[in-house]
Amino acid sequence: MKLIVLNLPRDLSEDGLANLFKAHGSIKACDLVLDEKTGISKGFGFVEMALAAEAEIAIKTLHGSKINKNKIRVKPAD
Repeated sequence: MKLIVLNLPRDLSEDGLANLFKAHGSIKACDLVLDEKTGISKGFGFVEMALAAEAEIAIKTLHGSKINKNKIRVKPAD
């Protein structure tokens, strides 16, 4: 199941994003969206999890949680 993660801190790395979700199951892909000119995060990304049940747990656990001062949003990307 593919998830979109919004309102991420601009200094969060792709590895940091992946590690958030690895705690909840296997991930197939993790892509942080970067600005083409600066290479800095645009504050959102996509995570594809292997199992829908694990993705649902990740949504329930991570949606509304805080990373630094940012309250992140996690929802299905489809």
